[in-house]
Amino acid sequence: MEIILASGNRHKLFELKEILKGHTLLLPEDIGIDFDFEETGDTFLENSQGKAFALFNQVNRPVLADDSGLNVAALNGEPGIFSARYGSKNGVELEASVRNLYLLDKLKGKSDLSAEFICCMTLVMDLNRFFVVQESFKGEITRESTGINGFGYDPIFFLPEYGKTVAELPEKEKNKISHRGKAGYRIAKLLEGLN
Repeated sequence: MEIILASGNRHKLFELKEILKGHTLLLPEDIGIDFDFEETGDTFLENSQGKAFALFNQVNRPVLADDSGLNVAALNGEPGIFSARYGSKNGVELEASVRNLYLLDKLKGKSDLSAEFICCMTLVMDLNRFFVVQESFKGEITRESTGINGFGYDPIFFLPEYGKTVAELPEKEKNKISHRGKAGYRIAKLLEGLN
């Protein structure tokens, strides 16, 4: 099945292509669509559904959207739904490495470094047929960036059971255990049942 991913993020596209093998995933720009959705929801669910239906209304074919982010306990759940825009000023988003430093600076003096990634995915087949999955991925924030794989907060998200950050894991390993990987595999199972 051909599915349009409601995103401009090629990292997400790459991750999901590995998980949703047997399906063709494309970004809106790959089919000549200019798609820019303003995330105004209060939850990952609202943003995921908003993106999915907004793009479906443009393309009228299967769409997959996700909204994901990092919740840090010591920061009362920040950055949460603002993860990609965390620390932004005047509408200019920070580069991932600068955003990570900004987060680490806010955690100075904090002892509780527990955190979790959240991913909410919405698959829209048509306006009256859609599916929603939300998964989480628990870990803790490190004091410094380590690793070169992945993207976003991966270099500062430590997994005690692995003794590594997510950025130190091979991509296939990350896809098995991450928030987006778990949600993606649930979507893959749903798609199997739809075919």
